Amino acid sequence: MTAFDLTGKLAVVTGARRGIGRAMARALAEAGADIIGVSANLEESGSDIEKYVTATGRTFEAIRTDFADPEAVRALGTDLARRERPVDILVNNAGTIRRTPAAQHTDADWDLVLQVNLNAQFALTRAVGASMVARGHGKVIFTASLLSYQGGITVPGYTAAKHGITGLTKALANEWAPHGVNVNAIAPGYIATDNTQALQDDPIRSNAILDRIPAARWGTADDLAGATVFLASDAAAYIHGTTLPVDGGWLGR
Repeated sequence: MTAFDLTGKLAVVTGARRGIGRAMARALAEAGADIIGVSANLEESGSDIEKYVTATGRTFEAIRTDFADPEAVRALGTDLARRERPVDILVNNAGTIRRTPAAQHTDADWDLVLQVNLNAQFALTRAVGASMVARGHGKVIFTASLLSYQGGITVPGYTAAKHGITGLTKALANEWAPHGVNVNAIAPGYIATDNTQALQDDPIRSNAILDRIPAARWGTADDLAGATVFLASDAAAYIHGTTLPVDGGWLGR
């Protein structure tokens, strides 16, 4: 057994149906964890992520939850916190984005993005994290963003939410670290997913982005795998309240 071995652990991954969340769930399963995948549109059975996880010899459970619905998120938290088998690892990855210039950014878009990307994250973590604190161990990993550090363009709600995630990561770590619960975040750089498709399709923006990335390429969802396993494992036992960029060197430029 190594410090990175997750055999016997149970991990909940939100936004697990595609993109970064799917890559995170795959990596955790490869390291030995059983997976509960959560997504608004996740198939009850037969999903790509279920097939991958079960092929590794780990178990998979699908839960469909709309993170735009506060009551549904609270119900999910209550369900997970009360189960006989406790959650060892919570990966808060579910998210959405709305791209509109700030002067035209509607209240509806603002409210939706803040609910999915910040409010729901806190509500779910509060419920699952409380049970981790009571047991004296657990791992919480948030998906932050480069826009946890920067302002971005035409995404004011997303930027506000992702700044909030880094603050929440620190606040929870301050309270829960003495109880054996690690709370950290990963800040993906420019990753080629559905959320960044509009940027990938804009040759001016895409070229400007690539010109600034020292690694000289867009990231892939699998580039987040190692950081996820690391923060979920005993290898990160003394890491609390940090946000780890996985950005091809963007922030160092």
